[in-house]
Amino acid sequence: MSSQEQHTQVKYSEVSPFQISDGFTRNTRMEPVKTIRIFIAAIAANISAFAVGTCLGWTSPMSPKLKAQDPTDSPLDRPITTEEDAWISSLVALGALIAPFVAGPLADRIGRKWVLLSSSVFFVFAYILMMVASEVWILYLGRLIQGFGVGFVMTVQPMYVGEIATDAVRGATGSLMQLFIVSGILYVYAIGPYVSYVALQWCCLAVPIVFDVIFFFMPESPYYYAGKGQKTDALNSLQFLRGQSMDVVQDEMTVIQGEVEEAMANRGTVVDLIRNTGNRKALIISAGLIVFQQLSGINVVLFNSQSIFVSADTGLDPAVAAIIIGAVQVGSSGMTPIIADRLGRKVILLISAFGMAIGLAALGAFFYVQQVVGDASNITWLPVPALVVFNIVYCIGFGPLPWAVLGEMFPANVKSVASSIVASTCWILGFIVTRWYPALDALGSYYAFWLFGIFCVVAFFFTLFVLFETKGLSLQQIQDKLNGKRSN
Repeated sequence: MSSQEQHTQVKYSEVSPFQISDGFTRNTRMEPVKTIRIFIAAIAANISAFAVGTCLGWTSPMSPKLKAQDPTDSPLDRPITTEEDAWISSLVALGALIAPFVAGPLADRIGRKWVLLSSSVFFVFAYILMMVASEVWILYLGRLIQGFGVGFVMTVQPMYVGEIATDAVRGATGSLMQLFIVSGILYVYAIGPYVSYVALQWCCLAVPIVFDVIFFFMPESPYYYAGKGQKTDALNSLQFLRGQSMDVVQDEMTVIQGEVEEAMANRGTVVDLIRNTGNRKALIISAGLIVFQQLSGINVVLFNSQSIFVSADTGLDPAVAAIIIGAVQVGSSGMTPIIADRLGRKVILLISAFGMAIGLAALGAFFYVQQVVGDASNITWLPVPALVVFNIVYCIGFGPLPWAVLGEMFPANVKSVASSIVASTCWILGFIVTRWYPALDALGSYYAFWLFGIFCVVAFFFTLFVLFETKGLSLQQIQDKLNGKRSN
């Protein structure tokens, strides 16, 4: 073989996106995947995550308005109590833990795209309710309905993004959700303190409408079409997402069709999820990461940023401090899509757990000095950098990556069941933590933050000993690893 022929063969190997099962290559291998199209669809889907962020960050600027003694900028005619504030904060999680059991089956019946689009109905209705609320129970209902929308998005969005991406960019696209969630949080942090109560509801209501307009033009998941026997639609979806000719996407379509047919022939239930060794390992890993994500206390920080800074009495305007934290979250979340497929999930999660423990330990130490020792004047600078460290490492690791891992851990036949269970686990713990944080905080804020820090230490060792690296592995190779098989 001449050196020119060898060079040509190497070039073909480098750009080939697929390997033909019979060992032969085609000239169409020179058509690279246009990953920009995958990112366009993933970004469009993640505008729904931006809407989720507006719900999660809503209480931080709104609680001070609702608790104000002069209710001129509140829909209510009296200040809310601490107990009512706790319910307003936590009811989103309660709605979100119920929704996955509806969203998961619906995703298999009407498609991932239409379930995501339908989530906007909940967001729009909730913001209208909260705009016209005259009683606390209407705010409760609005937050509960917001939770349904959040649950729809958090269940189906990782499924959709995981199925439209190639192996090479799946980590990057999967971690976009956290970036968009924290961008939504920053949106309300930055606007909420400086506009009226009603104006913020209008600003938040616009987000799901924009999402529907943009995402309507994106393709459905090719996996969904393949499962419904709509091969032509699946091929068209792949062509849009890959930017390749029909000949090239036929190769990937064959792989997808095989995976879906196997999944349909072995349609899974909750029993199969528990009984199968690989599925059981995947559930332990995925649910475990989500559990530690919530036990890190992230929802307490998100829902109560302004209140935390008021309690800390740092001398910095609490609204400005919350905006700084929100900006840090956005900046650090933007790093994850860049590094997720370079460093790998496991390394980033280990760094994240360690960093969160340090940040929470420092924050707990500040409140201990303030509330027990009695004079924290020398360390009033500490809460902001402590929360900055916590938020940076959370947003590059335990924020996005548990959802990215969830999207790639399960075979198609149990994916919707598993997603529903894991998402509900997330929100059960989210509800418990946010609902009873005020009671724990009443004993001393340092108790709460040190307890969250201990959970982060446990998360470090869970990641170290239980999670395996999925960087660069195909979905099939991940399944082989979970089931103890040797990949080809």
